[in-house]
Amino acid sequence: MTVGWATSSALIALLALLGLPKICSAQNTNQSWSTTNQEESLNGAINPTRTRETHTEADGRVVDKTSLETMGPDGRYVPYSDTEKESRRINASTVRNTERIYGRDADGHRILIQEKQEESHTLPGGEQQVTRTISNPDSNGGLQVVQREVEDSRQLNPAVRVSSTTVLTPNSDGNFSPVVQSEQRETTGTNGSVQFKKSTQLSDGNGGWTLSEVRQGTTKQDGQVVTKDEQVLRPDANGNLAVVERTVNKQVQSSTGEKRDTTETYSTNVPGEAGNGNLQLVQRETTVHRATASGAQSTVRRTEQPRPGDFSRGLQVTQEAIDIVRPGTNGTTTETRTVLAPDADGRLGQVWVEIGNSNKPPAIQVDTSSSPKKK
Repeated sequence: MTVGWATSSALIALLALLGLPKICSAQNTNQSWSTTNQEESLNGAINPTRTRETHTEADGRVVDKTSLETMGPDGRYVPYSDTEKESRRINASTVRNTERIYGRDADGHRILIQEKQEESHTLPGGEQQVTRTISNPDSNGGLQVVQREVEDSRQLNPAVRVSSTTVLTPNSDGNFSPVVQSEQRETTGTNGSVQFKKSTQLSDGNGGWTLSEVRQGTTKQDGQVVTKDEQVLRPDANGNLAVVERTVNKQVQSSTGEKRDTTETYSTNVPGEAGNGNLQLVQRETTVHRATASGAQSTVRRTEQPRPGDFSRGLQVTQEAIDIVRPGTNGTTTETRTVLAPDADGRLGQVWVEIGNSNKPPAIQVDTSSSPKKK
């Protein structure tokens, strides 16, 4: 099947719109830290890797660097890729973020393979405008913008905030044309609950727009329990919107400090089955975080899914990841991450281990925007 240029570009842009990472704003602090992690596959199925991260902050400029190395044929680690992120506050209302991704050519030399830029402006009244671009090198090594995203967010009244986003890509004439548009509205109720609805449209390539997806739901808090219920609707064969997915996320914090996060996903797309259009539970993800008085922390993430074509046995554990962070000396920490997966008999066994050391200080959440925090 041949897919038209406009359609394929729209789909690529849609994926980028839904998953484009947002880089945190620069903070006016002065600190630095580094981490080193070494990963090893216990069954030999994946090549071992080693990762080093460094973080520096000074005078409103934040720089994060990540270097990834893989095991070479001679048993020594060799450079594979580098990512550099810089966040700088231009003035009181403008922050500029830049991310560069480097790979290696056949001779092992570092080459730039992609650059992402984001510039956000906070305007009077709480309006925020953000422009994001993705650039790739051309045949001559110069950077060419391959995608531009423009987002405008404003507070209509104390209870309603509206955001609109447009993704543009180059057309055959070299000019930029919109290929994806979305609008999101968040309404805060008197009880503190938040209702949200996001509609996404794709360009048909002829100046028209086709509704592609609607995401809507509610977030509410009851004591120490926060629940988010979201539905995804897409056009069916007749063009009518139908629910194709539902996710229910529940976050609970106990009196002892334990945090439990559970997300259940229901879908009409059932692995291994033709499906009847009804929603069925296809995945459950559970994360439990605990901390001890000595400063050690543990996080257990478990993923459960049904066996393809065999829903009668219910959900089965498909992966479990255990992170343990222990405090060391002079402000350092040691982290061990173990990944387990079931064997043919369903018994969990270790398949991946990562050991790292860091002098990174405890994370502090700082909101630098003047707008309410998004979900």
